[in-house]
Amino acid sequence: MTRVFLFSGKDATNDFEDVGHSDSAREMMDKYYIGEIDANTVPTKRKYVPPQQSYNQDKTPEFVIKILQFLVPLLILGLAFAVRTYTKKE
Repeated sequence: MTRVFLFSGKDATNDFEDVGHSDSAREMMDKYYIGEIDANTVPTKRKYVPPQQSYNQDKTPEFVIKILQFLVPLLILGLAFAVRTYTKKE
């Protein structure tokens, strides 16, 4: 009897055979055999539909956030440099 192995809804028979399973592994198949699959119940392949993207025309908040992400670390670094310079004992 020829068996077809399914993995993720696809035929995995060739993959199973290519691995070179031992005889004990093949005997285990009888123990874990569940049943036959009716080909009519397998769902058809669905066409990929990309998610709908919304376009934000007002990019002001995004621009402000990007500027702040750049400027805030520079301001902290400058402040740390100024504090170190002016509080340094000579």
